[in-house]
Amino acid sequence: MRDIGLDVHRDFCEVAIWEDGELRSAGRIETTPERLELFAQSLGRSDRVALEVTGNAWEIARILEPHVAQVLVVSPSDTGIRQARAKTDRLDARALARLLAAGSLDGLWLPDEQTGALRRRLGRRAQLVRARTRAKNEVHGALVRRLIAKPRVADLFGQAGRQWLEGLELPEEERETVASALRQVDFLEAEIAEVEALIAHQALESEEARRLMTVPGVNVITAASFLAAIGDIRRFQSPRKLVGYLGLDPKVRQSGPGPATHGRISKQGSAPARYALVEASWSVVRQPGPMHAFYERIRSRRRHQVAIVATARKLAVLFWHLLTKAEDYAYAQPSLTRKKLRRLELLAGARRGEVRPGIWSANKAIRQAERELAEQAERAYQRTVADWQAKKGASATPGRASSRPLGGKQRGKASVPHPAL
Repeated sequence: MRDIGLDVHRDFCEVAIWEDGELRSAGRIETTPERLELFAQSLGRSDRVALEVTGNAWEIARILEPHVAQVLVVSPSDTGIRQARAKTDRLDARALARLLAAGSLDGLWLPDEQTGALRRRLGRRAQLVRARTRAKNEVHGALVRRLIAKPRVADLFGQAGRQWLEGLELPEEERETVASALRQVDFLEAEIAEVEALIAHQALESEEARRLMTVPGVNVITAASFLAAIGDIRRFQSPRKLVGYLGLDPKVRQSGPGPATHGRISKQGSAPARYALVEASWSVVRQPGPMHAFYERIRSRRRHQVAIVATARKLAVLFWHLLTKAEDYAYAQPSLTRKKLRRLELLAGARRGEVRPGIWSANKAIRQAERELAEQAERAYQRTVADWQAKKGASATPGRASSRPLGGKQRGKASVPHPAL
């Protein structure tokens, strides 16, 4: 068995081989499908290969995987190569081979074809949205330069806003800037609509995406971003592992006999999925239910931003339970879920004339009953927390009441607020 390290570049890969306790360099190969296939055929079935994740690493891994025992695609932050005193392509490949032989490398999960396609579509949508934001900022910049106040319209780039822009008296160069930016906005919105239609079509075929959308406040982009980041939920044995993978777990510092301290979230893992969960939390906490009660409980003793991030973490835990148990959200509001799914169908290209009755104009009595049930669940959650806090306070060590905030390194650990009822 040989352990092979590949230092991957756009045009070539530097190769190093560890065999029988000896490390040697094996030159370079071109990163073309033909050359990589020939290289793969020269490897043995018991060989292992390690390479750092780059733009073309996944395709190289797919070419090599059928010919060897294992292909490990590793994160550069886990190898320590970046901090090396001497860093060259040859030394990097040798370091990878040495670490692989020592068993010191953990491979990243290789996404399947559908998950990879969803990731690329979401990434393309994010780039288009950023480009649209830059174009819109060009218009706002032109208004600021000419000391023009904001208009009293809801959307500057809607029909009323564009009519207002046309009536402005601007110098020729500023008029050209505004006209060019508006053309870019129109083009980018059309492109965003195209890629969102593809994402919606893929989400409609995914039972997991539809299940996540039963949570009030969770839309198709949030569900798709979460599923694209995690892939197969069975990879995570517990919600704690999922939270750590998404970077929503707090940093821990502990040294010597003192207690551990917890800081900000680690922000490791998928940034788009973490961002989508935080954005969804802003909508989730506006709906009555246990999630709203949880947010209010955290906000009462911390601050709003901390409570939103804590809600995002709770949302990730909720998603883990929904997917592993194959159950819809217990406190879903059926009329809202039907509306979201119908909007998803329209976004994917369904005909508007096929709207079923009761989708858009749900009966007011039904909507009120759903909200009352959600409020009832919220009150039940508050009572459960209050009972738990009372029980915990009664069993606290004398002189260390759990309802009294502690200072120093203990702050934030044993502090339990009074129930907000």
